[in-house]
Amino acid sequence: MPTAETADRPLILLTGGSGYVGGRLIPVLERRGARLRCLARNPDTLRARVRVDEATEVVRGDVLDEPSLDRALAGVHTAFYLVHLMSGSQDFERQDRLAATNFAGAAKRAGLRRIIYLGGLGDDSDPGLSPHLRSRHEVGRILRESGVETIEFRASVVIGAGSLSYELMKELTERLPVMLCPRWLTTPTQPIAVDDVLGYLVAALDLPPGESRIFEIGGTDVSTYGGLIREYARQRGLRRWLISVPVLTPYLSGLWLALVTPASFEIGRHLIEGLKNPTVVRDRTALEVFPIRPMGVKDAIRCAIASRTE
Repeated sequence: MPTAETADRPLILLTGGSGYVGGRLIPVLERRGARLRCLARNPDTLRARVRVDEATEVVRGDVLDEPSLDRALAGVHTAFYLVHLMSGSQDFERQDRLAATNFAGAAKRAGLRRIIYLGGLGDDSDPGLSPHLRSRHEVGRILRESGVETIEFRASVVIGAGSLSYELMKELTERLPVMLCPRWLTTPTQPIAVDDVLGYLVAALDLPPGESRIFEIGGTDVSTYGGLIREYARQRGLRRWLISVPVLTPYLSGLWLALVTPASFEIGRHLIEGLKNPTVVRDRTALEVFPIRPMGVKDAIRCAIASRTE
């Protein structure tokens, strides 16, 4: 039960705490002194990763189970929606749509003040937008249409040890001295360090009440996935050769990734389909609204490598 000291703090609900970003956000919020409730399908697993005390609790629930959301959102002021069902379902678009609809409805019923959501960059008007990015945008739209104020951050590749995109890049670079380079390795992208993503998410707690907003966030550099491979190889002291080929479809690329990296074929294919779309910040409003000053690619990769060796 909350003590008198913690009871007057706004209650924050975190979904996706067992995921990459959510798992790293928990200790940041705890150090901030937040009163935190974490939603988990397997509470015992997540309890081992959090500081369970009068300020932090873990409750059983699932975004696909509406009654559990009603219980979890009771008394909550702000919720972080960091759920992505791509890794758990081949039909992830339908699952993500259902999960977002359930959460939006429960948030409205609970009188939630704000939802903070992490989605993906990409041009909504692009008819060739990948299913992965299209689903990320659809989830943000569903949350906004709930009527609850929603702060949506759209990011490209997140650089940090443990990030799926970063780990794919790392494994490819570590394992393959010579790489065939399909066109998706030349698509412009604006990666962002995981610490900067966490900074933006936490800073959103302090925004004054207002309308729902979308913020595009990225590091200081526009690069390509091939450029990330070259920079990682440079910092690791590896000599790597990238050979351009005219055709290597996302389907074939996914099979290739399944052979040389731990990622499953389906997840790799969906990620690569997203890499064919430019993911560059076009609206720089986030730099005006928030005090975060993101780092560039070199520093982000250096931090990711260092965190693996600590």
